[in-house]
Amino acid sequence: MNVKKVFTSIGDFFKKMGKRNLIIAGAVIMIGLAVYLNWIFFAGDAADDSYQYDQSAGMTTNYGTTLGTGSSTGNQNSTSTGSSSYFNSVQISRQKARDEALEVLNSVVDNENATDQVKAEAVAEIRQIASEMENEAKIESLIKTKGYAQCVAVISGENVSIVVQHEGELSASALAQINAIVYEQTGISPAGVSIITRES
Repeated sequence: MNVKKVFTSIGDFFKKMGKRNLIIAGAVIMIGLAVYLNWIFFAGDAADDSYQYDQSAGMTTNYGTTLGTGSSTGNQNSTSTGSSSYFNSVQISRQKARDEALEVLNSVVDNENATDQVKAEAVAEIRQIASEMENEAKIESLIKTKGYAQCVAVISGENVSIVVQHEGELSASALAQINAIVYEQTGISPAGVSIITRES
């Protein structure tokens, strides 16, 4: 194949899409990535835990769930203000990332120069974010009714990350409860759920 023709085809594609629409599409992708990275930076390191949960007494399965734990004394994210500060900071950071995403998406919808397809994609993304926010709030509320003082949930596509305040490991029944709550609210199976415990 002629290399010149390949570059010409690529150039024609970008011209057809339009510079503005490419920038908008790129911004939407970057927002989604930012929300995901935000969660990783705040809670991801807590998931790297060498404790063998499947070997703990009375727990023969983790129901497909990824498990982790954090300690107020040993976790790098810990501060002197304790676990409540951690949960508050994650919730604030999550909300900030979502607010920024919605602001950009709403500007796309209001942009007269954006194509109908780009606007439709932005509207769909806004609805998805709104749905995820609603489901996160429901999950957190329902998990707290099971006796956990603090809980934060972050939904990203077909994955859910949950941090609960709990001393030590979670029992098999506790895992089953949390997985059931997540499935009822989102339809996401335990294989897509990551549960992290954080001690007070």
